[in-house]
Amino acid sequence: MKYLVLSVMLLSSSTIFAQEIIEEKEETKEVEKKADPSQRVKVDGVAAVVGDFVVLDSDIDKQFAQLEASGVSTKDITRCQLFGKLLEDKLYMHHAIQDSIVVNDAEIRSYVDQQLNGFAQQIGSMEKLVAYYKKSSEQELRDEMFELNKNGKMAVLMQEKITEEIEVTPEEVRQFFNDIPKEERPEFGTELRVAQIVVIPEVSDEEKQKVINRLKEFKADIIDNGARFATKAVLYSEDPGSKRTGGKYTLHRSRPQMVKEFRDVAFSLEEGEISEPFETDFGYHIIYLEKIRGQEYDVRHILLKPQITKQAIDAAKAKIEKARESIVNGELTFAEAAKEVSDEEETKFDGGQLRNPETQDYSFELTKMDPELYSQLQNLKDGEVSPVYTDEDRINATKFKILTVTDRIDEHEADFAKDYLKIKALALQEKQLKAIEAWQIEKIMDTFIKINGEHRECDFNSNWLKK
Repeated sequence: MKYLVLSVMLLSSSTIFAQEIIEEKEETKEVEKKADPSQRVKVDGVAAVVGDFVVLDSDIDKQFAQLEASGVSTKDITRCQLFGKLLEDKLYMHHAIQDSIVVNDAEIRSYVDQQLNGFAQQIGSMEKLVAYYKKSSEQELRDEMFELNKNGKMAVLMQEKITEEIEVTPEEVRQFFNDIPKEERPEFGTELRVAQIVVIPEVSDEEKQKVINRLKEFKADIIDNGARFATKAVLYSEDPGSKRTGGKYTLHRSRPQMVKEFRDVAFSLEEGEISEPFETDFGYHIIYLEKIRGQEYDVRHILLKPQITKQAIDAAKAKIEKARESIVNGELTFAEAAKEVSDEEETKFDGGQLRNPETQDYSFELTKMDPELYSQLQNLKDGEVSPVYTDEDRINATKFKILTVTDRIDEHEADFAKDYLKIKALALQEKQLKAIEAWQIEKIMDTFIKINGEHRECDFNSNWLKK
């Protein structure tokens, strides 16, 4: 049984959320057309019930629409395949609730804000985005995206719970590899090992003090004049993830979701208290503790980032250009220059070597590389140093970097010794899929499931009809 990874399909999850199981007599809804009873038409029906969830006929149409809107070709995807995917989603969601798996609503809203803001920038405006998705208002689009992502997150968390304790031993990896016929062994594409040096413009003490003073003014205005913290956050906060919601986040003591400095301040406050300004990697904050609900803390925060002066930017660029010149002239090796000038703590003491976040080793498969990184490396010869690139990340609005390729491994057939980590990942994935398949087989038999009408004719991979 093939299993679709939900983490890449959050946008295509069903929009229907938990509701009571409806009676069979209600399984087809009708509406009068032009007040003529003879012209009643079917507008929607219940395709299936899985535990406490229903799948409507319209949900399948929405699946197609969401996939197409996300740029996925649906030419070779059948209605039955999408229906089967919806049944899987509902089974995960039903048992996630049974197993008390909790999704943080504030975290989902923050993610939706980031999603929609990004989409709106690509398409031109929020109004165009609402029209593209054929919604009557921005709020309707936000509500639907919230349910899509929340339901998808529940399903992902349920899958993670099923597989969280699964590991593979070296012997299992060896057996997995030996069981693959030689002619079917995977081909691994060209891989590069990449190092970089990063220089970040320094923020002056004067600019830091400006934002600290501004945050203190906000706090005084709220305490002394009754100004609303949420309004200040909407107007002034530089956190795109919470700005729209008045800076609101819900923190849970047992689930770290913000940086340590933020959590430490939040958990030290009393209800109704506002913190003093404090610093994290993202800038300077003040936090208002709105409500404590057991282990959950409802907080609001305002983030301000110190401005970077032109002089600081120019100095940073001059610093990395000088480092590049020293490497090209042979005065320093790339590794020596990284240790001496790089501001990237994760790489500077490792020769600037980048670690692949997916595999946790140093190799990047060319065809799977981030497109921007690929464009910066594609014409670079081994050992050659790139030009200085201007870059940015979530923390730094401006930074400069240079890159080099330290090693290149050409396309090759999988080799157990050379490619052990990749083979181990494949073996683990197969073991996880088998665990999920076994879980599905068990839970399908233990869960109330009803498939209606023409949907019973689908050729399912799973035993949804319990034959």
